[in-house]
Amino acid sequence: MPAEGARDILDEFDEDRRRPTYPTVTTEAGMVVEDRSSGFVGDVVRWSFEGVTLRDRQQQLRHFTWKPGGFLINGTPVTLKRPEATPVLTQNVSAAGGFIDDRSNGASRARVAQPHRIWVEGTHDAELLEHVWGEELRELGIVVEPMHGADDLALRVREFTPTADRRLGVLLDHLVDGSKEQRIADSVAEQHVLIIGHPFVDVWAGIRPRTIGLDEWPNVPKGIPWKQGLCDAIGVELDGFWPKLRNSVSSFVDLESSLVGAVEQLIDFVAAEA
Repeated sequence: MPAEGARDILDEFDEDRRRPTYPTVTTEAGMVVEDRSSGFVGDVVRWSFEGVTLRDRQQQLRHFTWKPGGFLINGTPVTLKRPEATPVLTQNVSAAGGFIDDRSNGASRARVAQPHRIWVEGTHDAELLEHVWGEELRELGIVVEPMHGADDLALRVREFTPTADRRLGVLLDHLVDGSKEQRIADSVAEQHVLIIGHPFVDVWAGIRPRTIGLDEWPNVPKGIPWKQGLCDAIGVELDGFWPKLRNSVSSFVDLESSLVGAVEQLIDFVAAEA
């Protein structure tokens, strides 16, 4: 007989046996599923190692992590799994700008970057995309480049000379009606360019404040640079804060949905077959 307070191994076995099991279904594009926790219903538009993206009838995107029995298909609880992919075991960049694909048999080949590009406003935007979507971007051969400002976007787009085989996606901060960024976006009329944005004044604000223990980001008075005002309000030094904030993000669930949706649309656009 086990000692008082001790757990019998058979008890643990019984608990495991009583734990519900769900059929496992491999995710496919276009598959219609329902997230059990939220009731959100949509078709699968993409997936990553972190989770799956669904799109509903209103074309809204929602992102859900993989979880046992987390979804319904035709009313039946299932566990969705990511399709098997060819492993990319290293993330080295060749001198030619290609991605080195080192496989378990020791062979390697350069994954040459595609001619398409995603432009973002600054270095922090580029670092955040690498932090969250880096694996997927490397698998697709998509290069993300910071513009260090968008004022001359129309000129830069003309110089890029986008075509069906050389598409360009642009992510703008603070893309809202009446903003300078909206006027910049309106000045670019190219068939093979997709300009999309998020409503935040800075990409930092696209990170959910809960990642650093805040309920919401503080209001920063006009005239004060947003990053500096934020750091002053929460009592941290501006220098060195960005790496801490970036590293608090574990996956896209730590980002605001409008930012995630914008990035996902850009990836879809530049990765699509011509």
